[in-house]
Amino acid sequence: MSSPQPLEEETYDMSGARLALTLCVTKAREGSEADLDALERMFQQLGFESTMKRDPTAQQFQEELEKFQQAIDAREDFVSCAFVVLMAHGLEGRLKGKDERMVELEDLFQALNNKNCRALRAKPKVYIVQACRGEQRDPGEPVAGGDLVMITENTPETIPTYTDTLHVFSTIEGYIAYRHDQEGSYFIQTLVDVFVNKRGPILELLTEVTRRMAEAEMIQEGEARKVNPEIQSTLRKRLYLQ
Repeated sequence: MSSPQPLEEETYDMSGARLALTLCVTKAREGSEADLDALERMFQQLGFESTMKRDPTAQQFQEELEKFQQAIDAREDFVSCAFVVLMAHGLEGRLKGKDERMVELEDLFQALNNKNCRALRAKPKVYIVQACRGEQRDPGEPVAGGDLVMITENTPETIPTYTDTLHVFSTIEGYIAYRHDQEGSYFIQTLVDVFVNKRGPILELLTEVTRRMAEAEMIQEGEARKVNPEIQSTLRKRLYLQ
């Protein structure tokens, strides 16, 4: 029996423009400014052209994504990737705008897919969502040992509509997300720290984010809580940010 072959390490070409759009509802979300500051620092360090919009209504969430897509497709230079950060109150599959109306996340994700955004076809699209996805709380389960701390290959080149996309949610479906009044959300702060200070493929960086969050303990109303992000990937190659 022949020995297994190592995986070919094909990577995305990151030599072109890196674009980021952050849409954040700050209303009744104390700590949001700390997250925006951290993200701005991260995007600057990683060489992104970053746009930030505060307090969009539900309709403006959709409009800003569509404007972002149109601006990307109108560019004449080579675009390598796009990041979209969405921060708001939320429920399963929906975000709440400043106007208290809800917008479907799936509608927002459609804007940059391989069908709707030609410039990002086969390029990585990363969505980072800091929002509750329900109302459940996770008290955690005990773990033994260790201390816990705070088609065929030669057919014509086509591509599925939904590849090259990474969705990173601050919590798993059905559960709430946590945010500190002054320090911001543990998810955004941890993600920024790892992305800025560590080097590796983005999925390995996100594994480190998950590990740190899983080891931390949140105290809410005197009760210990656990939280972990959820990562959904259709990336076809390795994505290195630095």
